[in-house]
Amino acid sequence: MHHLFTHNDLDGVGCGIVARCAFGDNIEVRYNSVQSIDSQVSRFMDVYKEKPKKGGFLFITDLSVSEEVEGRIGRFVQNGGKARLLDHHKTSLPLNRHPWASVQVAYDDGRQTSASSLFYEYLVQHRLLQPMPTLAQFVELVRQYDTWEWEKHDNATAKRLNDLFFLLSLDEFEDRMTERVQREEPFAFTEFEEKLLALEEGKIERYVRRKKRELVQTFVSERCVGVVHAESYHSELSHELGKTFPYLDYIAIVNVGGKKLSLRTIHDDVDVSSVAAAYGGGGHAKAAGCPLTDDAFRAYAVEPFALDPPRPDAERNEYNVRGSEYGVLYENRGGDELFLFPAEDRWHIDANGETSESAFDSFEAAERFAKRRYAAWLSKDDAFVQYLLRNASNR
Repeated sequence: MHHLFTHNDLDGVGCGIVARCAFGDNIEVRYNSVQSIDSQVSRFMDVYKEKPKKGGFLFITDLSVSEEVEGRIGRFVQNGGKARLLDHHKTSLPLNRHPWASVQVAYDDGRQTSASSLFYEYLVQHRLLQPMPTLAQFVELVRQYDTWEWEKHDNATAKRLNDLFFLLSLDEFEDRMTERVQREEPFAFTEFEEKLLALEEGKIERYVRRKKRELVQTFVSERCVGVVHAESYHSELSHELGKTFPYLDYIAIVNVGGKKLSLRTIHDDVDVSSVAAAYGGGGHAKAAGCPLTDDAFRAYAVEPFALDPPRPDAERNEYNVRGSEYGVLYENRGGDELFLFPAEDRWHIDANGETSESAFDSFEAAERFAKRRYAAWLSKDDAFVQYLLRNASNR
C-alpha cells in the first residue's frame, strides 16, 4: 500500500490524481493543511511501526514538515522504510540535505515547478507510470496555475480548472479528472462544466468589484500593503487588486474565519514568501500564506481597522489626466491636495502649497510616490479647475 500526503489545494489534488493513475486503488491519499501534515505523517509512522506493510511507500508532496517529524522520517528510512518528499517551495530547500527529500523551485529553463509536475516526472522517471499525454497536459495546467504562469501565457484554461476545483466536491473533482486524464484525447471541459464555469465567472466578477471598494492601504515593515478581508476567490481577487493598485508592494487577504492570511504580489522585487515565513508560513515569491497568528492579526487586521479605503481614480476626465503637461491633481481623505507637474525634465510634487524637494524622472514615479505616501486618488475635472483658479497667481 502506497501512502500520499499532500496539500489540499489544486496542486495537491493534482498529485492525488497522478498517484491514482500510477497506482490505481493501491494507494491511500490524504489531503492536508500546513497545520495538519506533521500529525498525519507521525500517525502513519506510528501505525507502520506496529504493523509494517511490505512494499509500502510514503510520499509527501507540496508540504514541508517540522524538525521533529523530519528526524522521524530519517529514522523511518534508516530502519528500512521507504519515503520521498517532493516540494517546490523555497522555504523547504533546507530539506535537500536528506536523501529522501527533493525540493526544486525551478527548472533549468527558468520555468517554476509545482508539486504535481515534480511528482509526475518522478513517477515517469522511476518507471512507476507510463507517460500519458492527457495527464501531462493536465499536470501542466496545474503547474501554470500554481505558479501564476497562466497569466503570462494568457492560459484561461488553467485558471478555469482551479475555478472548477472549488465548484465541485473534492471527491467529484478527483473522480472526473482521474477518468478524463486517462483518455487519448486533449484535455477539455464538458458542456455541463462550461455552463457551471460561466455562472461562476459572473459571480466572481461581482465579488471582486465589491471587494475593490473595501481595500485599505498601510505600511507593514516598510512595505506598502493593500489589505482586504475576504473568505472566497483569493486568487482572482489578488490578481485583480494587483493590477488595479500596481503601486502597492503586495496584497494581503485576511480570512478571519479560516484564520489565514494570503499574500500576493505582481512585482519581481518583492518576495512574499519571506513575509509569510515571519509568521510561520511560506510559499512562493509571488504567492504565499501563513496562519493568522496574534502578530499577523495585529499587523493586518487590528492596526488597519480604522483606515478608510482610498477612492477610485476619476475615470471620465478631459483635463485632469495622467501625464498632462499642465499638471495633474490628486487628493486624499485627509484633505491633502497633491499637484504633480513637470519642470526642467523632472516631475515635482506640490503638497498643500509646498513643493517637495524630491523630484522624479517620470510621471509614473511621481504618481507612485503620491499614492503610496498619501493614499491619494486622481481628482475629478471640477476639483482640478478649482485648484488651478485658486493657485493661478502662483503658477
